[in-house]
Amino acid sequence: MSEELKRAAETDERPVKVEVSNLTKYFNTLHVLDNISFQVKKGEFVCVVGPTGCGKTTFLNLLTKVLEPSEGNLKIDGEAADPRKHSIARVFQEPSLFHWLTVRQNLEFGLKVKKLPGEVIRERTERIIRLLGLEDVENSYMSALSVSTQQRVVIGRAFAMEPDLLLMDEPYGQMDIKLRFYLEDEVLRLWKEMGTTVVFVTHNIEEAVYLSEKILILTNKPAGIKEELVNRLPYPRDITSPDFIEMRRHVTDQIKWW
Repeated sequence: MSEELKRAAETDERPVKVEVSNLTKYFNTLHVLDNISFQVKKGEFVCVVGPTGCGKTTFLNLLTKVLEPSEGNLKIDGEAADPRKHSIARVFQEPSLFHWLTVRQNLEFGLKVKKLPGEVIRERTERIIRLLGLEDVENSYMSALSVSTQQRVVIGRAFAMEPDLLLMDEPYGQMDIKLRFYLEDEVLRLWKEMGTTVVFVTHNIEEAVYLSEKILILTNKPAGIKEELVNRLPYPRDITSPDFIEMRRHVTDQIKWW
């Protein structure tokens, strides 16, 4: 990491929201994750990249508490992460909507499960509809929507929960380049507006450089953190700029060479 990037990292005074310490996972004798430690600041956008098969999905499953670690722990706001207490949302690669509900009803669903007051549900739903420009389709069912619009609803539903931690698992993996860039900009707009803490797993290095404030580069299995790279390129980002190309090259080289 350059001295300039180090200085940028040192001036980030946001409080720590998520702290991962010595995260290790075995499946019987298979060692998948090894002693991973990092922090995520409140409202920070962190991308995670690494070689194919290095354990990124296991990493996410541990952060969502779907799996328990063999060693180590995850803290949110200084307390052990607990899905019964903390709100941890996840967006998957495939749209995961209720097809018998409208766009508005899908956005409201998690809020109603949380038993939030009706006025809060209305305010959050209206805000997401406005931010994502869904006014024309808010009463439509999923069968009437394109896949990209459905994924916008999935993303909006997650942000509407105002989670302590939002985990995104390659949500644009099967979309073409034009749609990817469009949805990436939508996510950045929501993130900036709502101040959500995001951990975004992707195999696409350009996507990681385009979105992130920080990139965690994982090693081959058993995966550890090879580098924690602060990304202070200004938003909106120009993928043709020399600084962008240099950072993309650096991350690529870190993944390619061991």
